[in-house]
Amino acid sequence: MSDHAQTIQPEQILRCFFKEESAIVSVRYQKSKKRLVITCDKPMEEERLHGLLKKAESNADHKTCCENGVPQCDPISVKDTENELLATRSKDSTTAPKETHEYVVKWDYKKSHADGEPEEDWREHARDTILCAIGLAGGLITGWVGGLPEVSIGFYAFAILAGGRDPAIDALEKIREGVLDIHFLMLAVALGAACVGAWWEGALLLFLFSLSGTLEHFAEERTHREIRSLFKSAPKNATFLNANGQEETIAVEQLKVNDVILVKPGELFPVDARMTEGKTEADESTLTGEAAPVLKQTGDLVYGGTINLWGSVRTTVIRRSDDSSIQKIIRLVEEARHTKAKAQSFTDKFGTGYTWLVLGMTTLAFLCWWLVLGIHPFENTPEHGFSAFYRAMTLLVVASPCALVLSIPSAILASIASGAKQGILFKGGAAIEKLSEIHVVCLDKTGTLTTGELEVIKVESYPANREDRILKVAIALEQHSAHPLARAITRYGVHENVAVQSVENFQSHDGLGVSGTVGGLECKLGRRDWLLDTCACRVVKSEQIPFPELGFTEVWVCVGETYGRLLLKDRIRQESAPVIAQLKQWNLQPMMLTGDREESAHSVADIIGLEHKYIHAGLKPDGKVALIREQEKLGKKVAMVGDGVNDAPCLAAAYVSVGMGARGSGAALEESEVILMEDKIEKFLDAYYLSKTARSVIQQNLIVSLGTIILMVFVALGGWIPLTVGVIAHEGSTVIVCLNSLRLLFTRRKT
Repeated sequence: MSDHAQTIQPEQILRCFFKEESAIVSVRYQKSKKRLVITCDKPMEEERLHGLLKKAESNADHKTCCENGVPQCDPISVKDTENELLATRSKDSTTAPKETHEYVVKWDYKKSHADGEPEEDWREHARDTILCAIGLAGGLITGWVGGLPEVSIGFYAFAILAGGRDPAIDALEKIREGVLDIHFLMLAVALGAACVGAWWEGALLLFLFSLSGTLEHFAEERTHREIRSLFKSAPKNATFLNANGQEETIAVEQLKVNDVILVKPGELFPVDARMTEGKTEADESTLTGEAAPVLKQTGDLVYGGTINLWGSVRTTVIRRSDDSSIQKIIRLVEEARHTKAKAQSFTDKFGTGYTWLVLGMTTLAFLCWWLVLGIHPFENTPEHGFSAFYRAMTLLVVASPCALVLSIPSAILASIASGAKQGILFKGGAAIEKLSEIHVVCLDKTGTLTTGELEVIKVESYPANREDRILKVAIALEQHSAHPLARAITRYGVHENVAVQSVENFQSHDGLGVSGTVGGLECKLGRRDWLLDTCACRVVKSEQIPFPELGFTEVWVCVGETYGRLLLKDRIRQESAPVIAQLKQWNLQPMMLTGDREESAHSVADIIGLEHKYIHAGLKPDGKVALIREQEKLGKKVAMVGDGVNDAPCLAAAYVSVGMGARGSGAALEESEVILMEDKIEKFLDAYYLSKTARSVIQQNLIVSLGTIILMVFVALGGWIPLTVGVIAHEGSTVIVCLNSLRLLFTRRKT
């Protein structure tokens, strides 16, 4: 925790929300029992009491607390575990003039990680480690000089106190909950070693334990640092333009859809919006991981949390702040950090029961050495060597599951952070684990293998050489439409610097097209059959003009006696072919699932190098789901990559689901376990490579931790090693596991 921050007690948070409730006299939080005791001077309805708690839970953030008079502090949130009213009782108060009523509610609160900070600062652990090291060094030096045994013991005792401070705090918390964990084991061994005169070994144990804890918290802090930029990118205020065009600074939460906001150079775009005036470039690295600026012009989308680099622009809000892209990411990252992989859940359960097993085994071994083998219980002897108690302490150390408990969660957390930095969001450890196990990759065509954005490829006019006139009228008419074809045409006009003409008498004809007067002439834009049958140039029959080639979409324009068409096409991503090739190289089978015509799907497949037998065209959503189920029946685990609303069912059906871009549909992102924040299909390769590397690191960690335990327990049972060697082996494996997981932060696929 930072030096300037104060620790806020939950009672302070609750009082600031309960101050309007005159009946409440006091609020006490019993941390060990995780419950509240609320004292009132008159009876309170249970529904009212729970309503007040809910209000506190939903509003206990930094801003609200400060407004209610709570000192400046780190943000905290409160969590309602059960909100169950356990008991009510009335009693006579010695301080109040009338009877008081106590309400006991099961309740808990936790420190929020919304700012990306770990619960404890690694520097506090480093301070304890340094103090422990000083005590250990002092004990060694005075012992080496000789003649100062009391001073040496004093240094070792100081080292034990410094190194044992944090483990003691954690152990006491767990003991209150009826749990014995690794911290208790380490303290027991250190104190046991001191009792038999092995001060050096006890101090060394806690020094190495403290050092490994410092490294663990440093790794965690380094991991959170990679995620922290996401949370800090959430804008707080916006410059709102009112009906009179005047600027007002308001909280982003107050913005509504269709509000107009001004964003100046260097400011964050507060919410997702559409450009209506001006030109600029945006830094979207917080969303996509891509550092290159993105040009933004009229009609383009801008995303909340991204940076306006140089232009002063006006935008129209298209999503409220809580639905913006940056808020989606924040929610996803928060969920991911608390979602465990199957293997991680196993080690958590295994670690808790294992602690009791180690204690039982150590006690049994001590009794066998003493009562069966006749080894002295507390004194080392020339005949038997180490005492039974000394051997038991050694066994307790080497059998402790420190490295084992850290082996999986440390790797998972580092992988989530590394992915977030690369523009890949994993919804927890389970997603990382599952992605590494796949056999088949099903890819949607539109928006995944192709860009999903139509582009104007060609403009034709009849008679010829009037293409400019056709284009100008098309842009003028489409300025008033929100159709995807209209967006493509207006975007092309901006790119070609075409001046926008005014339109009079604009009309939209559902399912057919649009019409209006441009430059004094009646103009129409829309479908081939509608325009060529109704416009002034009826002498030209539709059958005289060939239909466009496969993969093209046509939009017809009629201007008086002149007519023409714009040909548009969904462009294939340049990266699609290399991605397909790499998937095959990794022995993954790519498949295309699309609702488009078979001819269109085959034309794309031929370009990207996908065999026709792996193309499934003309599929409705239920057909895609059936195909995925069919692959699962063959024993294959399927990853589905998609971005549209129609992809949501098959994303839900797949073994692991991958959504394309924070700009994808809400339904697709909701079903996705892995989200590629940048709309680049090659990011899937990065995600898969990271998941495979994480799985490899986890396996390495398990081999190191379990291997060390098995080997050292076998040796310790024979009484062949001193406590010092056991301590070094145990803590050394913990340090190796932490450092091995930390390297995942720097994992990148070679391109």
